[in-house]
Amino acid sequence: MTATQVADKGIKMPEIKMKAKALGINPGKMKKTELIHAIQAAEGNTQCYGWSNGYCPNTDCCFMKDCLKIRL
Repeated sequence: MTATQVADKGIKMPEIKMKAKALGINPGKMKKTELIHAIQAAEGNTQCYGWSNGYCPNTDCCFMKDCLKIRL
């Protein structure tokens, strides 16, 4: 598997949980989207993960690349 293929897999739960814990969030049994929304709220950002529809103006969001792949 190439580096590009690995990068295209998106952000993994262990990484998300580490970020959550660093922000004082107990991930417990939260699902990925719930946990990312909690992180976004803790960082003072809009809880918009998963709602991009292929476009996102929040270019500084660490979840942007993963979010743009989601089609709800």
